[in-house]
This record gives sequence, C-alpha cells and structure tokens, in this order.
Amino acid sequence: MTVRELSERLGGELSGDGALEICALASLLEARPGDVSFVKDAKYARQAAATRASAVLVPAGWQGECSAPARIHVKDPDAACTQAALWFAPPPVVRAPGIHPTAVIADDVRLGRDVHVGPWTVIEAGAEIGDGSVIEAQVFIGQRVRLGEGCHLYPQVTVREGCLLGRRVILHSGVRVGGDGYGYNPVFKPDGTIAVEKIPQLGIVELGDDVEIGCNTTIDRARFGRTRIGNATKIDNLVQIGHNVQIGDFSGVIAQAGVAGSTRIGSGCLIWAQAGISGHLTIGDRAQVGPKSGLSKDVPPGEYVLGLPALPKREFASTLLLPRLVEKLKARVEALEARLRGDRPAT
Repeated sequence: MTVRELSERLGGELSGDGALEICALASLLEARPGDVSFVKDAKYARQAAATRASAVLVPAGWQGECSAPARIHVKDPDAACTQAALWFAPPPVVRAPGIHPTAVIADDVRLGRDVHVGPWTVIEAGAEIGDGSVIEAQVFIGQRVRLGEGCHLYPQVTVREGCLLGRRVILHSGVRVGGDGYGYNPVFKPDGTIAVEKIPQLGIVELGDDVEIGCNTTIDRARFGRTRIGNATKIDNLVQIGHNVQIGDFSGVIAQAGVAGSTRIGSGCLIWAQAGISGHLTIGDRAQVGPKSGLSKDVPPGEYVLGLPALPKREFASTLLLPRLVEKLKARVEALEARLRGDRPAT
C-alpha cells in the first residue's frame, strides 16, 4: 500500500511523498523505512523529529517537526492507527467448528452450532455452550456453567461450577472464574485450641455481554448470590476481584489492581494499575481510582482519587507542595531569627 492510498482510506490530508510504499506499523522510536507510525500529541514531538518511519499520522493542526518524508493529517491519529492496523496485521487465527478427540465432554452438555472445542478440554455435566463459541485447549468448564453465543476461551482458562457468561465474552489464558472467595472464621474450642473454619462460598460469578478479561486474572465466586461484572467492562492481566464484588457497565480495571469483597463499582469507572480497594466500599459512576492508590473510603460519582491513602486529586496535589512550602517557611524563620540576633547578612 502506498502512503497516498493509506491517506485516502483514512480520509486524511497528505503532505510529502505519497508514492512511498508502506508495509507495517511501528512506534516512532522503532520505525524503519517502510513503516507508518503516529503522533498523538506534542509530548512525542522529539520522537517525531527523529523517527525513521516513511510516514507518520499526525493531528490535523500539527505544526511540529517530523523527519518522515510523508505526513498524513487526521482528526485522531490514535484511532486512525488502530484502523490502519487492521489492514497490515496478519489474518487472525480461525478455529474451525468441531470437537477434538481428546476433549472430555459430559453426555448432557448442550453445544450450540459451530462450536470449537480444543484438545484436552473438559466440559462437565449440565454445561451449555452458545453458538459459535471457541473453547481452546486445556480449558475446564464446570458443572452447570452457561456460555452465551460467540464466546472465546483461550488455553488453560477455568470456569467453575454454576458460573454464567454472557455473549461474546473473551477470557485470555490463565483466567480463573468462580474460585472460592477469602472467607474464614476463628473457632475457639473448649480445650483452649483455636481452629480456622472455612466459610462456604455458595454463590456464582456472572459476566455480562462483551466482557474481556486479561491473562491470569481471578474473579471469586460470591459467598452467596453472585459476583457480577457488567456489560462491556474490560479487565486487564493479573487483577484480583473478590467475592460479591459488583462492577457496572463500561468500566475498566487495569493490571495488578485488587478489589476486596462486596465492593460496588459503578458504570464508566476506571481503576488504574496496582490500586488496592478495601471491601464493602461504593465507587460512584464515572469515578477513577489512580495508580498505586489505597482506597479505604467511598468515592462519589465522577471523583478522581489518588494516593495512599487515596484523596481527591486536587487535595492530593496540594500535599505534594507541602515539603516545598515547609522549606520556604524554614528559610524565612531562619532569616527572621538572624535579624532579631542582629546578624549581618552574609556577603
């Protein structure tokens, strides 16, 4: 594909050499001749000025330097790059409908039309698999699990008994849905010894439509009732969701975040990487919890909290200024004390 053809398909405005051939996408720093890259904003201006890419997607009003021999001006370079990636990417892996002979499937399992079941997968009694779903190798699906149509479970996913998955759910490798939540009681016995008694985890996990969950994330089953993840919510790798947590629609939870039991997260929320959220809290719609924050209180709708302990963003920013203010105050006090002593200023 030439740069001119790419510009026309993206509806962009071309400046520079439109006859150059483009064969791949790359970042500004890693790009080589024949690659196309993109500049999201002025923060990447220095990289744009040094890139070896043949073409760069830039914002419509871009005035910065760019070493590429061609530039394509578009309204949203990030979105345009995502669109272009579909034209340069290799074709996706397609799993043909059918059941591998090593799969172990209970007699009463209900398989929809055009389902793929990979090698060494186990599907237990009473499970239902929706039309067009893909179950890759070494997946375990427990008793009475229900998957909607168009789901895709990658290798070594576990979905425990009774859990419900909506339509078009994607679970990446190593995801565990429906393991027991953390629930124990100390028991003091008449002889003076102490035992730790497990609290039965009797509920399930329910995932809404279009949920996607990254590798090695765990979502605990409810103590009773259900742990629920709302429609179109996206969860990153290595996230822990505790029992009875409720997450609304169109929310996001990013890598290594942990949400303790019975917390309610609204719709349109974003939990940033490595945030830790205590149990039994309520996070309002469209709220955000910043990276590495420790949350111990409810968050109102639309609020952005940050820090340890987490504070509203404006309040957190003010705490960063305190050390500087203290140093300035200390210097002023020392100057005043010197004047009171009658010291002469240093020359």
